[in-house]
Amino acid sequence: MSTTTDKAKDMVDQGKDKAKDFAETAKDKARDFADAAKDKAHDLAEAAKDKAGSIASGVRDTADSAVGTVGRGMESMGDKVREWGPEKGMAGSATKGVASSLKRGGEYLEEKGISGATEDVLDMVRRNPIPSLLIGFGVGFLLARALRS
Repeated sequence: MSTTTDKAKDMVDQGKDKAKDFAETAKDKARDFADAAKDKAHDLAEAAKDKAGSIASGVRDTADSAVGTVGRGMESMGDKVREWGPEKGMAGSATKGVASSLKRGGEYLEEKGISGATEDVLDMVRRNPIPSLLIGFGVGFLLARALRS
């Protein structure tokens, strides 16, 4: 009888060992799967980040190109204003001033582009926060009145 009991105990012990081995294997497989999923998610996030950076760079380049075109147009407009406007008197002085401003503004936009202009505006706001805030309120007030009318 003791041999039957011993056999039963051995079978129970073997069952326990097999269950333990199975649990360890399942745990290892789950850990491997979680690591692989984490790596894949990281790779996808990096790819999305790279793609977003690429798209942003393309948009920035397109905007800089468009601003450069606007700058060239302003320069051309300055030349035309100077050419067509009166040369003497107050009107002539005003025409020359407007033409010079258009030309300088066009050259600035062509040289700096949108990113350079943005940096310059941000720098100006950092140096002069209170006047910038007041100008922002003023522009907002004028836009609100214009849109309400």
